[in-house]
Amino acid sequence: MPPADPETMPAEQRWPGERLGLPESGPRSVARPGRRIGALVVDWGLSVLVSVAFFHYDAFATLGIFALTQLVFLIFASGSVGHLLFRMRVVPLAGGWIGAWRPIVRTALLCVVIPALIWDRDQRGLHDKAAGTVLVRV
Repeated sequence: MPPADPETMPAEQRWPGERLGLPESGPRSVARPGRRIGALVVDWGLSVLVSVAFFHYDAFATLGIFALTQLVFLIFASGSVGHLLFRMRVVPLAGGWIGAWRPIVRTALLCVVIPALIWDRDQRGLHDKAAGTVLVRV
């Protein structure tokens, strides 16, 4: 069966983020899974290092450090250390500053893990949907 013509496909199926008014590639396009996983590995790895150094590795301390760094960096830099290294940032769909409540909601749901694993067609996890944010390339 030949591939469907992109011009005749519904808009929500051509590329992640099109329904949100985001470009297919380049700056402001939805960050793809490879970058996201890389950023998560960096963020979790840094949290483990701090946990080992100060708490002789404690799982709850690691999760707390991870959550705290997510909150602080999202509020002040619009992205975690991993996001910034992989050239991504978290932006509100409505535009403007991310504020404080969005990082709190997003981080709480990210720490629960399951909401971050359930994505929509725009590759936004439930944690991003609940916070009204999207992870985009810089």
